[in-house]
Amino acid sequence: MARQLTAEDARESLTAHVAAKGAEICAKYGPGLGWGELQLLLADRAFVRYPCTVSFDAGPLHPGEFAHPVPTGETPADGFTMFVHPLFMVQLDQVPALVLYQLVALNYGEFASNEEAETFGAAALGLGRDEYYDRVCALSDQLGGGEELESLPSPGECGGGGCSCGG
Repeated sequence: MARQLTAEDARESLTAHVAAKGAEICAKYGPGLGWGELQLLLADRAFVRYPCTVSFDAGPLHPGEFAHPVPTGETPADGFTMFVHPLFMVQLDQVPALVLYQLVALNYGEFASNEEAETFGAAALGLGRDEYYDRVCALSDQLGGGEELESLPSPGECGGGGCSCGG
């Protein structure tokens, strides 16, 4: 008799999958993924499921939110705009860490949690998960929150705001 898969099995499978995809990104684009490599990554359908461009515009962002993908059309295949807080326009070398966190939401939707976002971003940048978490929190703190949360909110929760450590 075959064992039935549980929700925990599915979560573990997704976490392993995003870790593997992140490691593939690191191998292809390097652990020093910068602004130029991010542009190549966003066009790479092996890693970014739907077309995605970056716009430095806080208009669609909730207070304290550092980045958020917004659909550009009726279906996901129409693409997304990754809105990034304009504060980071002068820190282009830091933008990949923020975008990677949100790419999990773009690729996996509501199934993605903060665990997958942190695992994916860390693997893609060749960092440990705690180091990646600390980097994203430090960047988020620049938006004025200053309070560290137990963990970053799930990228799938971004429609309701609160995608920063200090929100």
